Amino acid sequence: MKIGSKLSDKIDLITLLAVGILLVIGILAIYSATFNTVYEKGNFIKQLIALGLSVILFIVIYSIPHTFFKDFSYPLYAFGIFTLVLVLIIGRTVGGAKAWIAFGPFSYQPAEFAKLFTIMAIAKFLSDENRDIENLKDLGITLGIGLAPILLILLEPDLGSALVFMGFLITLIFWKGMSLFTLFLVLGPPVVIVASLFGIYYTLGAFVLIIALLFYFKKDLFFSSAILAVNFASAFFVDYLFHILKPHQRSRILSFIDPNSDPLGAGYNAIQAQIAIGSGGLLGKGFMQGNQTQLQYIPKQWTDFIYCVIGEEFGFAGSFLVVILFTVISFRIVKLASATKDPFLSLLLSGIFAIFFIHFSINVGMTIGMMPVIGIPLPFVSYGGSSLLSNTLMLAIYMNIYRSRKEFS
Repeated sequence: MKIGSKLSDKIDLITLLAVGILLVIGILAIYSATFNTVYEKGNFIKQLIALGLSVILFIVIYSIPHTFFKDFSYPLYAFGIFTLVLVLIIGRTVGGAKAWIAFGPFSYQPAEFAKLFTIMAIAKFLSDENRDIENLKDLGITLGIGLAPILLILLEPDLGSALVFMGFLITLIFWKGMSLFTLFLVLGPPVVIVASLFGIYYTLGAFVLIIALLFYFKKDLFFSSAILAVNFASAFFVDYLFHILKPHQRSRILSFIDPNSDPLGAGYNAIQAQIAIGSGGLLGKGFMQGNQTQLQYIPKQWTDFIYCVIGEEFGFAGSFLVVILFTVISFRIVKLASATKDPFLSLLLSGIFAIFFIHFSINVGMTIGMMPVIGIPLPFVSYGGSSLLSNTLMLAIYMNIYRSRKEFS
C-alpha cells in the first residue's frame, strides 16, 4: 500500500494507464492497416522503434529539473523557427506539403516540435511580471510569437498544423486572463467566416448570436456598431479569402460541406471513413477483419484516418473507449494546470492540453464527417515518429510537473 502510495505521488498512474492503452490500440491499428500493403509494412516496425525512443525520451524529460523548461524556452523556440525555415529549403514534399526533413528511411516533421516550443515561449513571456494580456503591446507581442511559426507553416503549406497553432494560441491568451469580451472580439470574425461557407441561414444565425452577445456585454452604440461592421465585412470577404486557398484546400472545404459533391475526389476519404465506422457496429468486425481496412479503401489510413480502422475492427466500443481515454487525459491535465500556482507551468500545461484536445477533436471530427479533412494525426495512436515523440515529450513534461506539484499548489 505504501509503495503504491509513493508511486502515485511521483507519477499520475491514471494518465499513464490511459496513454498506455492508446498506444496499444494504435500499434494494433497500424499493424492491421499496413498488413496488406506492399510498401508500408515497414511502418509498423518504424512505429515500434519510435515507441522505444519515446520511452527513453520520457525517462530523460521526466527526470530533469522543472526549471529547465522555462530557462530554455526562448532558445528552443528559436530552434523551432530555424527548423521551420530549414524545411522550406531542404524539406521533402509529401501530400502537397513541404513539411518533412528526411534522414534516410526516417523523416522529421519540425512543426510537431515547434508547437510545444512556441507554447513554452508564449508561457515564459506571459508569466513574466507585469504582463497584461489586455494591454495592446503585450497582446501584440504574444500574437507575434504565435503567428511567426504559423506563417512559416502556411508556406509549406500545412493548414492542419496552422489551425492547431491558432487553437492553442487562443487557449493561452484566454488562460492568461483575457476577458470574455476581448475573446469575443477575436473569435467573432472567424465564426462569421466559417458560417458563411455553409450558406445564408448559417450566416444569419451567426449574426443573431453576435448581436445577442453585444446586448449582453452592454457596450456603447458606436463601439457595438463598429464591431458589427467588422463582422459584416468578414462575411463579405469570405469569397475573396476562399479563392486565396490552394485548389486542394478549397475542394476539401467543399467536400466537408457536402462530401457527395466530389465522392471520387476530395470527398472520397470522408465517405469511406464513415462507411468503415458505420459497418463496425457495436463490437466491430474483429482485429484484421475489416473490409474497408484490409482492402485499403481509405488511402494512408494508418495516419490521419486511423480512427476509422478502430471503428471498423473494434466497433463502437473501441471508438468510445478512445474518446473516454482522451477525456480522462484532458481532465487530468486541466486539473493540474488549474491547481498549479506557478504562472509559467500553468500556462505550459494549458497549452499541452490544447494541443491534445485540438488534435483529438479534429481527427475524430473529420473521420465522422463533422470536420473538414485537413491532415491531423490522432495523438499516441496514428503512425508517425515525429508525432509520437512530440506527444511523449509533452506527456513527460506533464508528469515532471505532476511529480513536483506540491511545490506549486
